[in-house]
Amino acid sequence: MERYPITPQTTAPVTGTDRTWSAVAHLSAIIAAVVSAGWLSMLGPLIVWAVKRGNPAVRASAAGAFNFNLAFWVLYVVSWVLIFSVLALPVGVVLLAVIFLVSLWCHLKAALRSLGGKPYEYPWQIRILH
Repeated sequence: MERYPITPQTTAPVTGTDRTWSAVAHLSAIIAAVVSAGWLSMLGPLIVWAVKRGNPAVRASAAGAFNFNLAFWVLYVVSWVLIFSVLALPVGVVLLAVIFLVSLWCHLKAALRSLGGKPYEYPWQIRILH
């Protein structure tokens, strides 16, 4: 007779409200990035994290979105510096476009996973919030 390890469920199931708030944390970063040209993309996830930090699923989603946006904010600054330096203008514009598209893809993927009740681990995070 084979023995299979029993893995206890360590987290509570994610409710519909939790899924919605998690998706809001991810999508708010896209909205803020579009409105502010990338400068305020961390604000939405930070607000969701502050309001819902007592909820582990929502807190993890908002913290992941914030940390990812922090890393990409550094890249946005680099791309804007390159744009304002005349010699590197083409590099800065291409970098800005790539950063935006990768950010958009990751946030949309994270929002869809959140709506499905699954966590999403962002790549390239500067872990400040937990």
